[in-house]
Amino acid sequence: MKGLKQLLMCSALVTAAIVTIGTTATASADTKPTIKIGYVEGWDDSVATSNVAATVIEKKLGYPVQLVPVAAGVMWQGVARGDLDATLSAWLPVTHAAYYDQFKSKVEDVGVNFPDAKIGLIVPASLPENSIPDLAGKKADFQGRIVGIDAGAGVMKKTDEAIKAYNLDYQLMPSSGSAMTSELAREMHANKPIIVTGWAPHWMFAKWKLKFLEDPKKVFGGAEHVDNVINPELDQKAPAVVAFLKKFQWKPGEIDSVMLAAENGEKPAQAAQQWVDQHPDRVAAWTSQ
Repeated sequence: MKGLKQLLMCSALVTAAIVTIGTTATASADTKPTIKIGYVEGWDDSVATSNVAATVIEKKLGYPVQLVPVAAGVMWQGVARGDLDATLSAWLPVTHAAYYDQFKSKVEDVGVNFPDAKIGLIVPASLPENSIPDLAGKKADFQGRIVGIDAGAGVMKKTDEAIKAYNLDYQLMPSSGSAMTSELAREMHANKPIIVTGWAPHWMFAKWKLKFLEDPKKVFGGAEHVDNVINPELDQKAPAVVAFLKKFQWKPGEIDSVMLAAENGEKPAQAAQQWVDQHPDRVAAWTSQ
């Protein structure tokens, strides 16, 4: 009788162990990896797009997301090395051409998220100047400067090329995305002429009347697109995320409200969540299998 009791106790312990192992294995199988997305903190479109994508990936697909602010070059390198799983801020074919040429064998472009992007020199719409050649001889009007963003940005490199190509006697002033828009706000408020390096999509076009200067020599290139670029291992790590990124694309005007909400004081994550909540049909189209 004592032996039978011991046998039953051992059997119960083994059963409990098997259940525990099975439960642990199930929990492990259900745990989804964290998705690391690189973005450029000073670029409002990069912040808005990355936060909306992160919200969808977390709330609709169930993967935790870590948003990692980096410079553009580090962003591309991080995706190529696998330190980052993806970026939704790849400006092609011109702005990030050098980065793409360097890392194209180690990354995968899974699709366009913004099809009508553009970079170039921007001025108040009220000014008579309509093209970059019009800036010649107008140095005094613009204080001899072009207000730029971070020095490593593609638009800054292209502006350096444009100054040489059009033989302009202007100084390009590096700063940051936020510093550039602050300077633009001051000059617009004072009704003074200003030239800034800029891009579309950007909330500043929703706030002020601005225009791109025509670029007859095509130094800044033509129409650009912003792409979703991943590390190839993400296909195995999180196939549902890759399927989403292949469908994730803005329609005209959609991103503007997210950028402007953030500019007006909302935290980017809150602005993204609000947009996702208000557009269930768009989110469903992106995440349907």
